Amino acid sequence: MTTQAQMPSTDRTRVRRVAELANYERDTAYAIIDSAYLCHIAFVDEKGTHCIPMACWREDNHLYIHGSNGGRLVKLLSGGTQVCVTITHLDGLVLARSAFNHSMNYRSVAIYGSFERVSNEADKRTALDVFMNKLASGRGNEVRPGNDKEFAATSVLRIALDEVAAKVRTGGPVDDAEDVSIPVWAGVLPLTQLQTTPVADDGITVETPTYVRNWDCSK
Repeated sequence: MTTQAQMPSTDRTRVRRVAELANYERDTAYAIIDSAYLCHIAFVDEKGTHCIPMACWREDNHLYIHGSNGGRLVKLLSGGTQVCVTITHLDGLVLARSAFNHSMNYRSVAIYGSFERVSNEADKRTALDVFMNKLASGRGNEVRPGNDKEFAATSVLRIALDEVAAKVRTGGPVDDAEDVSIPVWAGVLPLTQLQTTPVADDGITVETPTYVRNWDCSK
């Protein structure tokens, strides 16, 4: 799919606080979303304001989630309620020479709009296949697929990535000129999500697939 260089800025997506960190490039937003396994969905109902973590994945210009047909969240989102979906990756702690100028390096997106239910059966199955292979490429070809009962009990919903803003901070501390001479360590403490040694379930006798052998990035 050909992406647009810039996403339109709206009153909800316009970044006002530290606006120089805003990024409205579609490819930037896609990259942040594609690096995530979880999103947080904020919404309001008659009981108050909520923020729920959900597994997520992207296909073209939509963010997808899935859940039980009987779940409160699925029922509410299927009705078209307005939401804000966020994803954040924390990349480092930024230590400055003054307490006030400490910061964090991060990549984040905020998505506004409403979810729609994927009602076409073929599209729904395709979306769930994409999700399975996001977890581990090729996994969907190995495991037992969902049966008709499981499939019927599951809802797939998606939200268009049309009202989106990214915010990204990189680099070191920004100290005031008068603080630069303070004799204290300053810099970045990097953080990363690390893939470590897989743990096989009891009784596994099959050959370890390539994507499992290649999972450990800690060595």
